[in-house]
Parts: sequence; structure tokens; C-alpha cells
Amino acid sequence: MNDFNRSFGTPNTVDVGVDTGVRSFMLGVYNKLALGIALAGVLAFVAGTFDPLRVMLFETQLRWIVMFAPPAILIFANFGMRNPSPVGSAVLYWAVVISMGLSMGIYFAMAELGLGGMSHMVITKAFLLTAATFAGLSLFGYTTKTDLGPIGSFAFMAIWGLFLVSMVSFVLPMIFPGLGFLAAGGTFGLIISGGFALLSAAIIAWQTQALKEGYYYYAQDERALSTMTSWGALNFFVTFVNIFTFFLRLMADD
Repeated sequence: MNDFNRSFGTPNTVDVGVDTGVRSFMLGVYNKLALGIALAGVLAFVAGTFDPLRVMLFETQLRWIVMFAPPAILIFANFGMRNPSPVGSAVLYWAVVISMGLSMGIYFAMAELGLGGMSHMVITKAFLLTAATFAGLSLFGYTTKTDLGPIGSFAFMAIWGLFLVSMVSFVLPMIFPGLGFLAAGGTFGLIISGGFALLSAAIIAWQTQALKEGYYYYAQDERALSTMTSWGALNFFVTFVNIFTFFLRLMADD
């Protein structure tokens, strides 16, 4: 899954001492992220285990909409929302959560049907490992004094390049069957998923630092802080899904 990131312009050096305001702001971002993850998990479980819905979403032409809706929404947001409002950013966040939740129902469907080495235990282990990884990376971004801007900017640009590669690897085997080694489900697909996970890890730490600094920059602007909460939760959610998908595929292939 492709990643999306929107950073707010902030000074390079900010007093990052203990501050109840920034803690409250970051807690708001994490709470929104947690709600999004919970909703996506419920939708994925229902979509993958309730037979009529599973058939409709993954065994009809509707599967193409389910598959491409999340990246389509993110691409639109990246290029179409240049000055997001609090309402607009919140709507975008929940639209991504819902669309990704439904698309991830394929993993529960695979577990139900016993396909691809997928199981409910694999899904649970991958989720717990992702949660622990996210917590560690975000804590690092929150506490480090090192400027993560250059690393984050590179990871953000690289992840879009990797997204283009993943799209090519999806389309080419359908046009040229001899290029089956590029198929998303093979080793090449696992490598791409690993690339997304690695770049997402850098983005999590960078985005945490950027949000913290952004709070100081916009502390008196409630509209900006509200928008940042949704953007921050969105960035975290997508990177969380990227890492989760990698762990899931890695464990299922064991």
C-alpha cells in the first residue's frame, strides 16, 4: 500500500521540553489513530468472514474498486487538497480508514479459506508486532534531538517512487505473462512490501517529530491544530498499515 504524508512547515529548532499542551495534542492524534485502527479492524473482519459480503467485495467486479479506492483517495488528497480544513481533513481520514479496512478484509478471507498460509493467529501476531514497532519508532521521534527532516523527506519521496514500481509490477504481468516473477504475490512483491515498511518506519519517527514541532509553531491556531490532528492520524494510519502488511506477508510465507 502506498504511503501519504503531509508535513507542516516548522522551524528547524524548537524547544521540545516537557509541555502539557503538546502532550495533549499528541494524545489526540494517537487516540484518533487508535479509533481508526479499531474501525478498520472491525470492517476487515466483517468483510472477510461474512460470506455474502466477502463474495460481493472480493469475488465480483467490485473487487477492483475495493483494491484501488485507498490509493486513489490518497493520490487525490496529495495533489488536490492544498489547503485542507478541519472538516475536510477529518472526512479524508475516515474515508481512508473505511476503504483500507474493507480492502484488508482479503486477509481475513484468506484465513477463512486457508489460503496463502494466512490464519487468524498470523494476523494477530503481525498486528501486535506492528503496534510494538510503531510505538518504539514514535517514541524515538518524540524524544530525539536529531533533526529527522532530511531522512523523512527522502523517505516520503522514495515511497512514492516505490508506489509507482508496485503499480508497474501489478500491471506488466497481466500484459506480458512472461514477467510473472514481477507478480505482487511473489518474492518481488515481498521485497516491495519490505521497502514500504522500511520507508514507513522512517516516516513514523519523522512525522512524530514534525507534529511535535508543529504544535509549538501553531499553538495559538486551533484550526491548524485540528487539521494537523487528522493529517497526523492519517499519516500514522497509512504507515501502520504498510508495516502491518509486510509483517503479515512475511509471517504467512514462513
